[in-house]
Amino acid sequence: MTQSEVESTDRRILELLAADGRMSFTDLGKATGLSTSAVHQRVKRLESRGMIRGYGATIDHEQLGLPLAAFISIRPIDPSQPDDSPERLQGIREIESCWSVAGEESYILKIRVPTPADLEDLLARIRSAANVATRTTIVLSTPYENRSVV
Repeated sequence: MTQSEVESTDRRILELLAADGRMSFTDLGKATGLSTSAVHQRVKRLESRGMIRGYGATIDHEQLGLPLAAFISIRPIDPSQPDDSPERLQGIREIESCWSVAGEESYILKIRVPTPADLEDLLARIRSAANVATRTTIVLSTPYENRSVV
């Protein structure tokens, strides 16, 4: 196999696993034209190279009681203070993700809460814990999320 063929096969395996992390090696083999043992070896190699960092479940947050999602951009009130917002906010369970970004804000947080009142409370806790100003964008709907770009 050439390098580009190996790469395209590995990409196909990554794409399939991103869509269904529980797909069996047998089914991966059928989808890629490889034997079960060859797929197993490739997956193990992708894991050891850090290309597959884990497997997870897709959660229905509405059924979990967390229908309100929002993005909260934060920036320090005093830019001369240490850049430790992620550490200060790490214990706040409603924060699902924290991204360091370029632009006016320093970080963008993805959060999930039950109600607008809970969002208001969360904003106060974030401002207090990290000494930051916030800008909030509420998610109205999610046509798609976590798509594979492989």
